[in-house]
Amino acid sequence: MPEIQSQRVRIVTAASLFDGHDAAINIMRRIMQSKGAEIIHLGHNRSVHEIVECAIEEDAHGIAITSYQGGHIEFFKYMKDLLDQSGCGHIKIFGGGGGTILPSEIEELHNYGITRIYSPDDGRAMGLEGMIEDVINNCRVNKESEYWKAAATWNGKM
Repeated sequence: MPEIQSQRVRIVTAASLFDGHDAAINIMRRIMQSKGAEIIHLGHNRSVHEIVECAIEEDAHGIAITSYQGGHIEFFKYMKDLLDQSGCGHIKIFGGGGGTILPSEIEELHNYGITRIYSPDDGRAMGLEGMIEDVINNCRVNKESEYWKAAATWNGKM
């Protein structure tokens, strides 16, 4: 199969705007890197625009965000809207925020098209490594889609 399958999954990580809680995303990104993912880490206090712009410029397969400050519904929906408006709706969006994101809000975000928001119950059931493997596996599905195969062909890699 073409070279695209051997390429590593590329994920942009950040903590959302007005959020100085970066310990969780730092742990997550390090485990993702140890599992072979390429990580572009933006740090904490990042706007939707900064994150989306980076994901598009870096040809990311996914975005992983922690959000502990509130405002997550608007933040994640705006991210999805910007990706869709930019023709990059194929980029997967993942997030978490401990108990700050309620189950009803998680359902609303999933229904809006956010790939996955992880809850404390997910953490208990899947464990940290299980959630990370879920992110990476979801991005692999994206990476092997027709879009990415076409992109590889276009770039002369097939």
